[in-house]
Amino acid sequence: MSYKLNKKIVELEPYEPISGTYDVRLEANECPYNYPDEIKQEIKDVIDNIDFNRYPDPLATDVVNAFAEYYGLNPDFVTAGNGSDELIFLIESAFLEKGDKMLVVSPDFSMYQFYSSICEVECDTFYKDDELNIDVDMLIDKVNSYNIKLLIFSNPCNPTGKGITADQARKLVNSVNALVILDEAYMDFWTEGLLNEAEQYTNLIVFKTASKAIGSAALRLGFAVADPVISRAIKAVKSPYNVNSFSQAVGKIIYSHKQFLLNRKKDIVNNREKLYNGLLDISKNSSDFKVFESCTNFVFIKTSFGKELWEFLKQKSIVIRYMGDYIRISVGTADEVDRTLEAIKAYFER
Repeated sequence: MSYKLNKKIVELEPYEPISGTYDVRLEANECPYNYPDEIKQEIKDVIDNIDFNRYPDPLATDVVNAFAEYYGLNPDFVTAGNGSDELIFLIESAFLEKGDKMLVVSPDFSMYQFYSSICEVECDTFYKDDELNIDVDMLIDKVNSYNIKLLIFSNPCNPTGKGITADQARKLVNSVNALVILDEAYMDFWTEGLLNEAEQYTNLIVFKTASKAIGSAALRLGFAVADPVISRAIKAVKSPYNVNSFSQAVGKIIYSHKQFLLNRKKDIVNNREKLYNGLLDISKNSSDFKVFESCTNFVFIKTSFGKELWEFLKQKSIVIRYMGDYIRISVGTADEVDRTLEAIKAYFER
């Protein structure tokens, strides 16, 4: 007797992040700052009160309430997930039926399409223009013309750093006969989100994450915000205990420090502008180094020598993201931004 892997997974390779120890890690769009000692102490204290022998709260009530209060939402319209990845997979698998079509845009977060293949859902692609912008009217036409049941994309976009405005997003949601998922993981760094309007629409889900501006990538916390009908459906199809007790307890603490988080976000945005302007100045040395303006916590660059620059920076203990014809540089601390810009200048001055 024997067993063979099916064709949809037989050639898949496990995700392998960059290994090794580097002084500056700017490849994963993480928050560059850890928490101060006083918040860490709160976390240590709450650990003593966790009942490790009991299952976690299935609705993650405390952290959902803290999240909702932070963003000014009704917690009844919020569902917590084990990272946004769980929510992506969950909704693609549960909200779509055999024969349904979904649509992604390109370039965008690759996991949207990856999970569709695992769910065996037909997935089409809408391509952005040469400047990496979305033509909203053309996107609306494609959704309606091709009988798309689910449209999902990140706004602002990972990896481009660009986004559509709130007015454009409203027009899109109001004009399509499909469920629209706006992944607003990076909207904390911009002001064009629909998070506070999500409950008003019957065909919209907005994703948020604790991994970026909130600085809690280690917790794997994601949230889906939608109207009562969709929210109830998400809660019904998710695993009963999908968010562990530790993440719930720590997440509640983190979201309660609103002013601290807002102040830190301002620092990240300031460092982004410093990184963007520095890269823009460097780009004057080469027509093959196009820097895209960003409203996220990273900067996207088109260049044919990205692999060589990536290797050069690694030798200086700096890691960025190499993506073929593009590179993506996350925002670090002010010192990390300075060090990275100096290293890139050194590359050009060789």
